[in-house]
Amino acid sequence: MPKPTADVWAGRPVLVTGHTGFKGSWLSSWLTRLGSVVTGFSDGVPTEPSLYELTGLAERITSLRGDVADPVALATAVEEARPSVIFHLAAQPLVRASYDNPVETFRTNVLGTVQVLEAARRATHPIDAVVIVTTDKCYENRAWEYGYREDDRLGGRDPYSASKAAAELVTRSYRDALLTPAGGPPVVTVRAGNVIGGGDWAADRLLPDIVRAAAAPRPRLVLRNPSAQRPWQHVLDCLAGYLLLTERLLTDPDLAGPWNFGPDVAQAASVAEVVERFVDGLGRQIEVSVESDHQRHEELLLSLDATRARRRLGWDTRFDLEAAIATTAAWYAAYLDGRDVRELTERQIIAYEERLPRPA
Repeated sequence: MPKPTADVWAGRPVLVTGHTGFKGSWLSSWLTRLGSVVTGFSDGVPTEPSLYELTGLAERITSLRGDVADPVALATAVEEARPSVIFHLAAQPLVRASYDNPVETFRTNVLGTVQVLEAARRATHPIDAVVIVTTDKCYENRAWEYGYREDDRLGGRDPYSASKAAAELVTRSYRDALLTPAGGPPVVTVRAGNVIGGGDWAADRLLPDIVRAAAAPRPRLVLRNPSAQRPWQHVLDCLAGYLLLTERLLTDPDLAGPWNFGPDVAQAASVAEVVERFVDGLGRQIEVSVESDHQRHEELLLSLDATRARRRLGWDTRFDLEAAIATTAAWYAAYLDGRDVRELTERQIIAYEERLPRPA
């Protein structure tokens, strides 16, 4: 898997929706390092603390505020940024939160995707590629032991998963019926899951919950499903896939469609195992207990088959489970110790790039 090509990204205008979130902040930081002219669009900073603020992204990119489901705000942002590439990450990203607010989850995740695609369709300047970020949870989960492939059936029992499956269907319709026939930009959806990395502060996520517990006067962590199995991956691994796919899409629009970016199923580990490794990496003592929530269903087994990305793009993960957890723990340990995580974030991106060969 080659490293991102500076000549492709330097000076290229890019719009990132959801740039203030965890994955959006990492992507915006990487694009800025590559020399892209990044404009972010979001309805505010979703967490306190936030990777966006800790890394000083507001000083390095243009940040526009608005609701992704608002057609006027979205169209105005596209016209102002005049992007060559759009990365759509803005979302309500949490399964448990979708039970509390299903209407907002569907509005943001489905209608928001509609408005991004509609703004791209009606843009007054050429757009070269649109990347819609969804999730592994867009598949109808049948508790298979093997990974889901891009052509497996979409579905979702909880509102979050269903909203992301719907976003996939919306994207397919726009691509096949409205954009491709009219000579519009090629569109891909990218699916990853159980992404970890420094700077994630979302509620009801495993590693942020551990960090919050570690910082509390009485360090105590409550687990819901310690036996749940997931193939965990570092955020830079899936973002490298997004960047690589986009580069190829700029010259080969036939790559339009859905793509999985997930680690090999052999890298799966239980929640309990990840907790043990991550707590060791933090160097903190935390009391762990289990309290099951039978009212809110969460899938216990879910993984992706990324054979297509491996064979057609040459993509693969560069962090195994041990390295992904260690790199993430090092980031949070630095934060808990009061060190400069902006510099650390930059160094982790550079260190990751050094794992990648230069393009041939």
